[in-house]
Amino acid sequence: MKNTVVVGAQFGDEGKAKITDLLAMDADFITRFQGGSNAGHTVVANGKKYAFHLIPSGILYENKTCMIGAGCVIKPDDLKKEIEDIISQGVSREHFEKCLKISPLAHITMKYHIDIDGYSENELGKNKIGTTKKGIGPTYTDKAKRSGIRVEDLFNKETLSKKLDIILPNKNKVLETVYNLKPYTKEEILAECEQYRAILAPYVDFNWQENLLEAKKNKSILFEGAQGVMLDVDYGTYPYVTSSNPIAGGAGVGASMGPMTIERAIGVFKAYMTRVGKGAFITELQDETGEKLRSIGGEFGVTTGRPRRCGWFDAVSAKYAVLVGGLSEVAITKLDVLDSFEEIKVAVAYKNKITGEITKSYPTDVFTHYDFEPVYETHKGWKQDTSKCKSYDELPNNAKLYLARLEELLGIKITILSVGPDREQTIFID
Repeated sequence: MKNTVVVGAQFGDEGKAKITDLLAMDADFITRFQGGSNAGHTVVANGKKYAFHLIPSGILYENKTCMIGAGCVIKPDDLKKEIEDIISQGVSREHFEKCLKISPLAHITMKYHIDIDGYSENELGKNKIGTTKKGIGPTYTDKAKRSGIRVEDLFNKETLSKKLDIILPNKNKVLETVYNLKPYTKEEILAECEQYRAILAPYVDFNWQENLLEAKKNKSILFEGAQGVMLDVDYGTYPYVTSSNPIAGGAGVGASMGPMTIERAIGVFKAYMTRVGKGAFITELQDETGEKLRSIGGEFGVTTGRPRRCGWFDAVSAKYAVLVGGLSEVAITKLDVLDSFEEIKVAVAYKNKITGEITKSYPTDVFTHYDFEPVYETHKGWKQDTSKCKSYDELPNNAKLYLARLEELLGIKITILSVGPDREQTIFID
C-alpha cells in the first residue's frame, strides 16, 4: 500500500475510523498525527463496536505499530480509560504494550488546562465555541507559548522541576487573576505528573527516531487524523474550530515524517453532512428531514453523546476541502442512510439573502455565513437497500448518478464507498 493519509473532509464524524481500520489491514505503521481525546471514532469489527478517541484505529490488528505522534496532546487519564475499555472487549494488555507507541514529544493536558477550558467556554455564554471542555485548546495554547509539558518531561525529574519553576508562577497568576480559579502548588503538579508517568511508561517510544527511519525505509505507513478540514485551525470555520491541523498538510508535521512521505490523501465525506458544536452550517436542516437523517444515521457524538446537526451534502465547502485539505481521492460513507429518501439535495452554490448574489466559492469569513442560503440541485432517490451491495455495479442507478455528480463537483475520484458500519459493507472502486 502507498503511504496514505486519511483526512476528515467535513466537520469530523465522517466515518474516518472505519476507513482507517480497513486500510490498516495493509499498513505496517499507523500514526495519529494531531488532536486529543476530544475526538471520537467508532469501528465495528467482528460484531463488536469499539470507541476510539486517541488510539490509532489500527490497534485492532496484530503485528502493527500504532503511534500517537508528536502533534497530538494527551490527557493520560482519558488514554488509560480508553485502553481499559478496549481491553475489556477482548484485546489483550500484552497486545497494547507491544503495538501502541507514544512520541515523547507529544504534549500533556494538565488539570489546569481543563479548568481553563471549562471556565472559558462557560464565560462565552451564547457565543460558546462548543468545545468538549477536555483542555485541548489550552494545551495547544501552552505549546505555542512554549510553556507546555511534553511526555518526555515526565521521565526526567530534574527537567520537570526546572520547567515547573518557570511555568507555574505565571500559570498560577493567570489562574487566579484572569480566571478566578484556584492555583496549584508545585507538589500537586509533581504528584499529577507522577501518576501520568506511570500510565504512559509502557508505551513511550524513546527510540522513535530510529523506528521512524526504519518505517520510512521498509514499511507501509498510514496517517490518521481527527476532526475534519472544516475544523482546521487555519482553514476551518474559525473561530469554531479545533486547535490543530487535521488537513493532509498537518500529517507530516504531526507524525514527525515530513510531507514527502505521503503518497496518497483520502478525504472522507458523508453522503450528507453533519456537525457537532457551534458555528454556522449553511445546509443544516432543522426540520423532519434533518431529524430523519439523524435518526437513520445514528448521529450522536462518540465523545459527547450530543445529537449532531444534520444537513444535505455541501459541494461548495467540499470543493474547498479538496483544495486546502490536499486531497487526491474520496471515500463516501453512509450512502445507505439515504436509501429511503424520495429526493436528495446537494448545495452547489450559496445565495446571499441580502444582495441576491450567487457564489460558488467558499466564503472564509464564517460570520457572513448566516447571510447565505444554499442553492440546491435535486436528485431522485433510489428507494432501494444499498447495505447489501458488494460492488459498484450492484448499486441502484440513481445512486450511481448521485455519486457521479459528486465526483464531478469535487473534481477527484471516489475510490471507497461505505454502505454500512461493518468492515464488509465497503466497496472499493477501481
